[in-house]
Amino acid sequence: MPKRITMPALSPTMTEGTLSKWRKKEGDIIKSGDIIADIETDKAIIEYEYTEDGVLGKILIQEGTSGIKVNDVIGVLLEEGETAKDLENFDSSPKKSIQTPPQSQVTTNTQQATIQSSTPQLTQKTQSKRIKISPLAKVIAKQKNIDYTNVIGSGPMGRIIKKDIENYSINPSIATQNTSTINNVISANMPYTEEKTTGIRKTIAKRLTESKQNIPHYYLSQDCNMDSLLKAREDVNLAGKDKYKISVNDFLIKALALTLRDVKEMNAYWQEDTIRYHQRSDIAVAVATKTGLFTPIVKDAANIGLVQISNTVKDLAQKAKDGKLKPEEYQGGSFSISNLGMYGIKEFTAIINPPHSGILAVGATEKRAVVINNEIKIANMMTITLSADHRLVDGATAAIFMQKLKNYIENPVSMIL
Repeated sequence: MPKRITMPALSPTMTEGTLSKWRKKEGDIIKSGDIIADIETDKAIIEYEYTEDGVLGKILIQEGTSGIKVNDVIGVLLEEGETAKDLENFDSSPKKSIQTPPQSQVTTNTQQATIQSSTPQLTQKTQSKRIKISPLAKVIAKQKNIDYTNVIGSGPMGRIIKKDIENYSINPSIATQNTSTINNVISANMPYTEEKTTGIRKTIAKRLTESKQNIPHYYLSQDCNMDSLLKAREDVNLAGKDKYKISVNDFLIKALALTLRDVKEMNAYWQEDTIRYHQRSDIAVAVATKTGLFTPIVKDAANIGLVQISNTVKDLAQKAKDGKLKPEEYQGGSFSISNLGMYGIKEFTAIINPPHSGILAVGATEKRAVVINNEIKIANMMTITLSADHRLVDGATAAIFMQKLKNYIENPVSMIL
């Protein structure tokens, strides 16, 4: 009997996915271990490796379909001796978890939404919701006899603030419109293009928003003299005779890992009732791709050499760009590093990647006039900025962390001691 090919669970948190691409077409032979499709989860695009032999008898879900629940049927496999005739009485219909309304229904719904947006019913719906307004704005609205339920808030989460009341104009054409209606009017008058938000982009947005809202960030910056590290890098690469090419970032990953080993308070997860201290320094390295930001992990970076760090980073970065990272290659880690120095950014602050205790933001190395031994000299300087979770680490501990990190960076020979 033909077998159902179902949407796999490719990560512990995956409940649904997008069928990005079929690697096989109907009639193709499938051998155990063949990649039959690319599946986009909430975190990455992963190759679907099938474990049985047969022929792809029928494709039920087309490329680009999103919202496919785990275990939903996406195709049918014909086993040895079976033909297309065996599909005739085979119930291969997918589950009804993906509901695509017919075109006529889409048109009708769109028309109804358009009609509703131009009638007073929209104002009634808006007024039925809880209005967020600051106490001061409420007082001013009362003094000016303004119905603040018609005012569009510009504060956090749409909250009405003082300036909204002061700038309010009683104009029926505006007062009966909510923010989304106004945005639609504005958009209609300017050229634009739209792209569907990917599951990966949605996950990044959700995680970073939650991080900024829930983690009490604070920031410490430090200037590092890079002269010794640049010289050490030059010597190491020269000795390698083109067998490897160590980058500044490879040195920084090593320095960061060693510092986490020295200051264990920073190498931890906040878990409300407990704090988990890691015995290994696993560094998540931010990599920009076309689909979004990924943080593949260099594991146990404190106990491996620069060449191995360099090779690992290159391999993981390429996998991230190709959408071929495995879950175990980007999930977890104990700390993050983000380097924008190659873009000429002098310094910046980064958002912590939960559940890490912090992230190191690395700026560009540039020549600056600095005071060395009471003399003004030109040196290669770099600014690093730590974003730390105040629930885990207080300022004094973070300052010690930055001092030790600076010492490793400015004295690279200490990394091998």
